[in-house]
Amino acid sequence: MTRTARELLETTTGKLAPDPHANRLVPLVARGAAGRDTLTALALEQRWVIAADRRSFQYLAERAADAPETAAYFATLAEGEALAGERLEAFAAACGVTEERAVGHDPLPGCQAYPAYVAWLALNGSPAEVVLALHANFSAWGGYCETIAAALRRHYGFSDEACAFFDFFAEPSPLLEHQATAAVREALDAGRLSERLVHRYGRLLQSYEAMFWHTLWEREQGQPSQVD
Repeated sequence: MTRTARELLETTTGKLAPDPHANRLVPLVARGAAGRDTLTALALEQRWVIAADRRSFQYLAERAADAPETAAYFATLAEGEALAGERLEAFAAACGVTEERAVGHDPLPGCQAYPAYVAWLALNGSPAEVVLALHANFSAWGGYCETIAAALRRHYGFSDEACAFFDFFAEPSPLLEHQATAAVREALDAGRLSERLVHRYGRLLQSYEAMFWHTLWEREQGQPSQVD
């Protein structure tokens, strides 16, 4: 039986779900055990990730010009990254990040592998398959953000404004769900969807996502006195 776009999104997300015990940093934040310097590092690394992903999604939207539903999905993602970037500044400020400190920060390779791969997908990936791979990855990312937002309020005394970046990603987006479904349906109707590529892209995205968190966790274990 031919699967619907919705079924394919759900099964792909399930198959690509990360090991719930693989992320060691988020549980530390959840119980207030992560150092504030680690939160600062998270803010500084995310500034690089958000800016890079926005440009990658813009380029994917351009590449998918012949598939309007797919292009619309990536355009919405790019707009979302721009909004997230604005919210990120309040979190960074709450962590004590000044513009001088941000400019002087040397990004951690393990944290930047994820946006580097998203950029590779923007240049080389098949847009329809990228939709499914990203959708699966966003499910895990949203859960991490929900946990962090709650912990920042409970254990670190951060304001709603400072938590807005994580709240933004934690809240499900009906628009993105609709657009992802429409994009997958468009690809299925055109007969140009390779599940093999979807799982290849998704597996690597999840691996680089895990690397991001593990890099920060390793940094936490050997905590220096300053981020820079």
